[in-house]
Amino acid sequence: MPLAFHHLAIQCADLDRCEHFYREVLGLAVLKRWPREGGGGDRSVWLSVGSGEQAGFLALERAEEPLERRPWRDGRAGLHLFALRIAPSERRGWEDRLEAAGVQVVHRTRWTIYFTDPEGNRIGLSHYPRDL
Repeated sequence: MPLAFHHLAIQCADLDRCEHFYREVLGLAVLKRWPREGGGGDRSVWLSVGSGEQAGFLALERAEEPLERRPWRDGRAGLHLFALRIAPSERRGWEDRLEAAGVQVVHRTRWTIYFTDPEGNRIGLSHYPRDL
């Protein structure tokens, strides 16, 4: 069986803020909520990415340690980019949507719009290479 995307997990210092960003700015729908043991809100929120049998999900998980104590935040190798596919015809609409939401585009290429989520994770909206 060939490998296919299953999910990406991002640990969030502020889970509510990250969920708002991915739901309201990017329009991802909630698949499932996982409550914290003993109450006190969600431990994790799963958001739908894609559709059909090959759909995956983005797991936003509440971090239990402060950002500065997580080793992948100190410049070492780690997550480089989370990219979502868009159609070339949707690019201008996404640029407008990001601007309206106060999200700064930090870089643009011929194929991709780059920005960050509220915790500094790099995100791209891309139509390369599938849509050449």
